Amino acid sequence: MEILTSILIIFIGGFFMRLSLISAGQAWAKTYGQTVSFFLLPIITHIITKVIYGNIALSLGMIGALSIVRFRHPVKSALELITYFNLITIGIATSVNNIYALLLLILTIVTIFFIKFLQKYFIKKRKEPFYNLSFTEGIEYNKIEIISYNKIEEIEKNKNLKSAIYDSNSNEFLYRMSFENRQELKEFKDKIEKLNGISKLDVHYV
Repeated sequence: MEILTSILIIFIGGFFMRLSLISAGQAWAKTYGQTVSFFLLPIITHIITKVIYGNIALSLGMIGALSIVRFRHPVKSALELITYFNLITIGIATSVNNIYALLLLILTIVTIFFIKFLQKYFIKKRKEPFYNLSFTEGIEYNKIEIISYNKIEEIEKNKNLKSAIYDSNSNEFLYRMSFENRQELKEFKDKIEKLNGISKLDVHYV
């Protein structure tokens, strides 16, 4: 019965951690590989902990065997690495005391949503983000590319502008912007479509 309870906590924990990360805009957590990892990694850790518990010789042998196994894909962000450690810790915690696993799970989910709340609060109240968007961590954002024959001040002053290029040969302005929120991008797109001089809008949603 205790093992079934631990496995249930692991499955629920993996599901809600994935759900909370996706809700916070972490698109990388949607993939099949990441989804399977969220469910299997803590279970594997739980079983390993149970197997080697109290057996020093088996523990050393397991350490040697596991040192051969490595992730064959690059970890693209610190958050992804922390998530793996979190899942492993949940697996270990359930083999000791389910309360520790539940406590870690709750703290993790609350922290994810709290930081997301701070981002929205800072943007709404202080007109500046709590953290900056990063394009080096393998995270996808809603993007729009705008080509215009005129310089558009409204775009150049927008907080979501990532690059602005002027092509003197074609006399065109190229703007690239990124949004965490899909609805925000839709509203911005509807707004600038009415401006004169825009020749192309290329939108990518995640």
